[in-house]
Amino acid sequence: MGTHRRPKPPSRARIATLGMAAGAVSLLPTQSQAAPEPSVEDVRKQVEQLYEEAEAPTEEYNGVLEKQKKLQAEADSAQDRLADKQQEINELRETMGPLAAAQYRTGGIDPTVQLFLSSDPDDYLEKAEVLGRTGDRQADSLRALGNKQRELLQERADATERLKSLQEARAKAKEKKDEVRAKLTKARKLLNSLTAAQRAEMATAQQREDTAAGSSDAPTTYNGPASGRARTAIDFAYAQLGKPYEWGSTGPDSFDCSGLVGAAWRSAGVSLPRTVKQMYDAGRKVSQSDLQPGDIIYWYNDSQHNGMYIGNGKAIHAPRTGKNIEITQVSYMPFYAASRP
Repeated sequence: MGTHRRPKPPSRARIATLGMAAGAVSLLPTQSQAAPEPSVEDVRKQVEQLYEEAEAPTEEYNGVLEKQKKLQAEADSAQDRLADKQQEINELRETMGPLAAAQYRTGGIDPTVQLFLSSDPDDYLEKAEVLGRTGDRQADSLRALGNKQRELLQERADATERLKSLQEARAKAKEKKDEVRAKLTKARKLLNSLTAAQRAEMATAQQREDTAAGSSDAPTTYNGPASGRARTAIDFAYAQLGKPYEWGSTGPDSFDCSGLVGAAWRSAGVSLPRTVKQMYDAGRKVSQSDLQPGDIIYWYNDSQHNGMYIGNGKAIHAPRTGKNIEITQVSYMPFYAASRP
């Protein structure tokens, strides 16, 4: 029979050595089970998601820029009015200078005393009449000066408020710009992590998806039924096919979605607001079943993305960063609403 003696307990040094060995062994599975690199398709989906997420803040940025332009004009106008009021006050003060000096020379002596001291009462009374009229003019000038000074204070307060609003708008624009850039930077880093072969694979996958969706950015000519201003707007949009999407851009070399729609209708003599949301709010709504070429289509919601209907269930739009102006099926994205300029 074999012995059943209790084994001798290991020394501290041996325990330490065993512990280190066990630790090293326990690390091996963790290292071998490191997270796998994302596939090309995973990267493509992540990039598309980031581009889509950048669209809403892009439109917000466009709206803030429009507000900033308006506030800048109002601030400039307020500053001009402030300068005009100050000039009017300066001119009044110059006019009142001689009147104030004359009053100073008389020492403010009571008119009765002046009459008593005068050696020629008739001459005094004549001068008193003139001085009376002068006093009236001075009083009128003082009232005018007081009114101008109150107006100046109001203009100064107005200018201060306009400048404050302008600064707030600039801060908001910077916040939205930073938000868009952060998403685009993240997307660019993901793309840069791919090899040339992987990027080619990604481009091929995108082409297959576009073909399946009936999307194309190839230059072509519109031959649909639109006429009048709608025809002019659509012809303009067609001339932009293949040009890149660029956030915040209104042309002529690149456009974002609302930038393209606005530029197209502007070429037809129709002025539209700058952003998707503003166009939606301003336009006369039409149902999807009543769509006519030239109508503005809104996808997803009332503030994210839009394009122009061209007929036969198709639309032309500036899609997103990384793509060009293209023609696609209206049904390629979730239809939300439509409006007619």
